[in-house]
Amino acid sequence: MKKDVLVDRPQPRKGILDIAAYVPGSSEVKNTKKVFKLSSNESPLGPCPAAIDAYRQAAAHLELYPDGSATPLLEAISEVTGLARSNLMAGNGSDDLLSLLANTYLTAGDEGIMTEHGFGVYEIQIRGTGAKPVIVKEKDCRIDIDAILDAVTERTKIVFIANPGNPTGTYLTATEVKRLHAGLPKNVLLVLDGAYAEFVTEDDYDTGVELVSVNENVVMTRTFSKIYGLAGLRVGWMYAPLHVIDAVNRIRGAFNVSVPAQAAASVAFRDRAYLKNAIAYNSKWRSWLTHEIETLGLKVTPSVTNFLLIHFPADKDKSAAQADDYLKANGYILRRVTGYGFPNALRLSIGSEEANRGVVATLKNFLK
Repeated sequence: MKKDVLVDRPQPRKGILDIAAYVPGSSEVKNTKKVFKLSSNESPLGPCPAAIDAYRQAAAHLELYPDGSATPLLEAISEVTGLARSNLMAGNGSDDLLSLLANTYLTAGDEGIMTEHGFGVYEIQIRGTGAKPVIVKEKDCRIDIDAILDAVTERTKIVFIANPGNPTGTYLTATEVKRLHAGLPKNVLLVLDGAYAEFVTEDDYDTGVELVSVNENVVMTRTFSKIYGLAGLRVGWMYAPLHVIDAVNRIRGAFNVSVPAQAAASVAFRDRAYLKNAIAYNSKWRSWLTHEIETLGLKVTPSVTNFLLIHFPADKDKSAAQADDYLKANGYILRRVTGYGFPNALRLSIGSEEANRGVVATLKNFLK
């Protein structure tokens, strides 16, 4: 009798092979002399010069293990924000922290809530624990609070919210987030993923610091990948109640943030002049791109982030897929967002002036 090969090798836990692996934004095209990668929401400004210097200095001591608690980095965050050092944790990107939260608070039979256009990594992290992802509909590219609250059951243990959202670029106001939290059971952890928080200039937005400070079931995560231009180093941080910090620390990797990453991020966080300049640059070009693209007759979802969600007409010859092919052929890589529920849209990262002007001109040629 022929042996079943499946019993002759280790098997993943049930449900692992049902997970669709995360696919990053494309970075390569063929047959173009110059390529502008506008698919991953990377900083067009790069990191601040002081962060680069700190990285180079750290390279002289790569034989040493990092500080296991990322003390220099957390002290910098505490110093600038005024948040208690004991309520902070650093991670290998905010994805690391989101994964740690899922693995700390979810198990088989539990449910984790996310929204239909939410960051795809949430579903991966929920499924990876053996729990069930409950995906709630949004309304006009915005998170629907009532729909989330209606989806809560006795099995719900965690709710992941990207605020602002990716790939929509929309946001919940401080009042809306408070209403969401008020409607959740106290044993449900509300995770506010603020990867794009620094780009928001609207007065009615709040990162969630106050909610975390006065409640036991709210966590805020942030990243250095976007506005600080340190995506290549993978650094994130979390502000959470002490009991959450204690629980997550028990499964966190002992040295999850490298020496160069801690050094560069510590310096970058203190450089508030750089941050102010990056916010101003992004606001300027976000407004310009939105106006120019809408002038071409395309719909753009109002964004508070460093990217725009561009919707294309139903005409098969002017669809997002056709536009994507045309743009790539001319050296402009945008992000297809079919997997996020937008089969006829592209996400455009705000880039350099040359890239911004060039992509608008190329879109204009495509639509002729």
